[in-house]
Amino acid sequence: MDHSIPPDLDAALSSAVSRRALLAGVGGVGAASLLGSTGVNLALSEAASAAGGSVRWANWGYYLDFDNKTQTYPTLVDFQKKTGIKVTYQEAIDDNDTFTAKVAPQLRLKKDIGYDIVTMTEWEAARWIQAGYTQKFDDAAIPNKKNVLDILANRPLDPGRHQSLPWAGIIAGLAWNKKKLPGGLKTLDQLFDKKYKGKRQVLVLSEMRDTIGLIMMWQGVDIASNFTENQFMNAVHKLEQLIADGYIGQVKGQSYAQDLQAGNVMGVIGWSGDIAQLNLQVGSDQFGFAVPDSGGTFSTDNLMIASTSKNKAAAEALINYYYDPAVAARVAAYITYICPVKGAQAAMQKFNPKQAANPLIFPTADMWKKLHVFRGLTPTEQLKFSTAFQKATGNG
Repeated sequence: MDHSIPPDLDAALSSAVSRRALLAGVGGVGAASLLGSTGVNLALSEAASAAGGSVRWANWGYYLDFDNKTQTYPTLVDFQKKTGIKVTYQEAIDDNDTFTAKVAPQLRLKKDIGYDIVTMTEWEAARWIQAGYTQKFDDAAIPNKKNVLDILANRPLDPGRHQSLPWAGIIAGLAWNKKKLPGGLKTLDQLFDKKYKGKRQVLVLSEMRDTIGLIMMWQGVDIASNFTENQFMNAVHKLEQLIADGYIGQVKGQSYAQDLQAGNVMGVIGWSGDIAQLNLQVGSDQFGFAVPDSGGTFSTDNLMIASTSKNKAAAEALINYYYDPAVAARVAAYITYICPVKGAQAAMQKFNPKQAANPLIFPTADMWKKLHVFRGLTPTEQLKFSTAFQKATGNG
């Protein structure tokens, strides 16, 4: 059985879920508008001028390099100085479904949604593309597109990457507070050890594909293959049992990281980048993260240009900039999610060798084998599976 990435990922609906942990601190900025000066890159500046000379970007929280002293995003500042393009950057996305619900009425009416670039998770990005909510790239305007990792260049949502480029790769796995669990975690058997029964010392994600995906792999199921309804429901029943037996205290979205930091729980099913941000916040290596031996889930968030954008040239210039390996390296060293840009590891080696060797940013061949994409669901499966998951978590 082949577990390697990338398996097919069909367009699929999702259960409502928050993706990033909006941690207290780490800059404390929810949105920022950064103004650039006249640039030195004439070609890019002229293209931006023709498009209005500005671009508005909606992204997730704590998903771009940030300087606490200047309260700015250094790579954005450099882009604006270089090109003269004004960028309004907002941490406007905390949930794929709720963000899409806010802007879909305007998209359907072909009215401005207030953003030129959006950063949607893979399954949601597929829905946008299929609905006609995105614009096709002028590939000549994004020459750095050639730098996308081969493994991500022809995803089913957008073969050839004509309407999307991955911003970062997301790993869901096991995380823990080292003060409570100095030995760490490698397996779900350890996370749900009998000694934790009734103590509610574990939190799991409200993202169905991640929590159920990890449980299914724990049960020996290949989540990338055509698994059965019974196999999915077996994992849901396992989740119900773990909740009823008092292993799992809560099923949560963004705020799980705050509980981990506060010492309220021992371990979680969480996202790799969030744990890196927690360590950055406390200034130590207090929190650990690992892909379980049975496997972790993998997906990407994707840069796309909204169909209603009137600033396509400026948006393309910005996307092209972030696909420069040197720029991508600066971002990845800060956010600690999988970097999708070829050459970024070599660029990072020059200024941060330790991070350049971090498999959570640049996975090794062995780690790739442990990462799996939850297969696409039919609309019928999505409704049935989501309903069962929500009922098991007490939200149904």
